[in-house]
Amino acid sequence: MTTETFVTERLAVARPVRWNPLTRIAFRFCFLYFGLFCLLTPPIVFELTGPLGRQLGSGAQFWHIRKLQSFLDWVGREVFGTGVQLYSTGVGDQAIFWVLLFCILVVAVAGTAVWSVLDRRRTQYRTLAGWFLLVIRILLAGQLLSFGFAKAIPTQMPEPSLTTLLTEYGDFTPMAVLWSQVGVSRPYEMLLGAAEITAAILLLIPRTALLGALLALIDTLQIVVLNMTFDVPEKISSTHLLLMSLLLLAPEARRLTRVLLLNRAAGPSAVPYPFHTARSRRIVAVIQVALGIWIAVAAVHGGWHAWRTGGPDRPKPALYGIWSVSEYTRDGHPVPPLTTDETRWKTVIFDYPDTFTFQRMDDTLVTVPADVDAASRRIRLIEGPPKYRPMTKTVEARNPLGTLSFQQPDTDRAVLTGELDGHQVTLTLDRIDQDSFPQRSTSFRWVQNRPNF
Repeated sequence: MTTETFVTERLAVARPVRWNPLTRIAFRFCFLYFGLFCLLTPPIVFELTGPLGRQLGSGAQFWHIRKLQSFLDWVGREVFGTGVQLYSTGVGDQAIFWVLLFCILVVAVAGTAVWSVLDRRRTQYRTLAGWFLLVIRILLAGQLLSFGFAKAIPTQMPEPSLTTLLTEYGDFTPMAVLWSQVGVSRPYEMLLGAAEITAAILLLIPRTALLGALLALIDTLQIVVLNMTFDVPEKISSTHLLLMSLLLLAPEARRLTRVLLLNRAAGPSAVPYPFHTARSRRIVAVIQVALGIWIAVAAVHGGWHAWRTGGPDRPKPALYGIWSVSEYTRDGHPVPPLTTDETRWKTVIFDYPDTFTFQRMDDTLVTVPADVDAASRRIRLIEGPPKYRPMTKTVEARNPLGTLSFQQPDTDRAVLTGELDGHQVTLTLDRIDQDSFPQRSTSFRWVQNRPNF
């Protein structure tokens, strides 16, 4: 900071500019609305807990929602005609969160009206605005760090699974299309994460906060567009992160207009800041950077754990891969591969240790929980519904299916024997080269004479 800028800001503090009535009302509303939103929306403040939050578990961030469950359910029934409850899916656009958002809006509007009447003689809120914008900036940076490392360590949109490779494109939801599109290109996903991490770092350094807010605006705008156009159920949080970016830029609107549109000198910053001495600014800057490191440590640890358990080097089940059922015998009789037969299997997929996927002759994919014991070479298909797999179209299987033993004469051939639905079966499996799929086999090329469709 130059001496001229420092003196200018001190003079601004000494002779504060009178805010017009609309600015004062807008600030009161934003202070109440975004303050309540950040406090009551689970992930916003929770990110500041850093590694401590990882120890508490993801359920800790929803404790206050559970406390408000009865009240929000009452509001949902009385105002919108439907009850609401909290689901443990991690989805941010649940009905209960929309009802919560409605309550926040009502309280903010009513609070603004009362505040405006009781505090009508106040001419400005520069000190309070300085603290408010500082907190908003830190919270926005925390969210971008979390989002960024989930992509920089490419686990948010993982590489398409083996089941995904066999799923027909028409069976994908728009969100599944987006996740597969990004997941198929790790460099692209990592660059998206790098942009979000860069914006967060710039936001946490006071000297570069304006540049960070501009980059955060671009990052969050892209997130909002993708969430809206691909129906990703995080529209509430992403839209508010975009609004928080605009909130940080609002005091700089005049300077940005002069530089970007009028090609003139920017002039001194009008952003209120609660610290005015050089020493206090340095101390707070160090604290902000330390807080960013604290959040980043948790994000990196979580991302690395997700990479080890869900990345390419994750634990894989015995017989990992895609297998074609070349022969199917039931109770000693061969079963021909007829597309009208709903009981014969066409393909078997071993992708995750706790699941088993098979494809029927009509190409329907069925995923069921499984216990694969490599030591005893047994596969137990467990009763109960299959695990939630958002990327593919999952069909409920009739349970219990049975228990199978497997033998593997060579790497490209396996035999399953045992009981399925009360019948003795023998399945001969031939490995399908997973790298034969274009998503796995198509490499980058500088020279191409035709489109890669």
